[in-house]
Amino acid sequence: MKATRKQHGDGGQVFRITGARTGLAEDVRGRQRRYVISMLIRTLAVILAATLWNVERPFAVVALVAGAILPYIAVVIANAGRERPPSLPSTFVTAPTRPVIGAPRGEDEQPPCDQG
Repeated sequence: MKATRKQHGDGGQVFRITGARTGLAEDVRGRQRRYVISMLIRTLAVILAATLWNVERPFAVVALVAGAILPYIAVVIANAGRERPPSLPSTFVTAPTRPVIGAPRGEDEQPPCDQG
């Protein structure tokens, strides 16, 4: 998120968040609006198919197919989840891990011997 700082005359700081996502109520309202518009288009396509069936059958078939496919598309669009805001990098840094098994020995290296 990008925040800008603005100074007021009284010395207080006001932060404006420009990267915040929309509120839940506004998001649901927008998805409902898109669904209703899609269903209105579907209704018009079915009415157009019924009207043109005996006049222009190819156009009626196209309108009927569109009327059959639009509910699926409308539901997929309406159920699309809320958009995720761009995430900031994590401040948690993991410590590097050491390998459990050591690196393979070279041919010229000899294993240590006990001299006793």
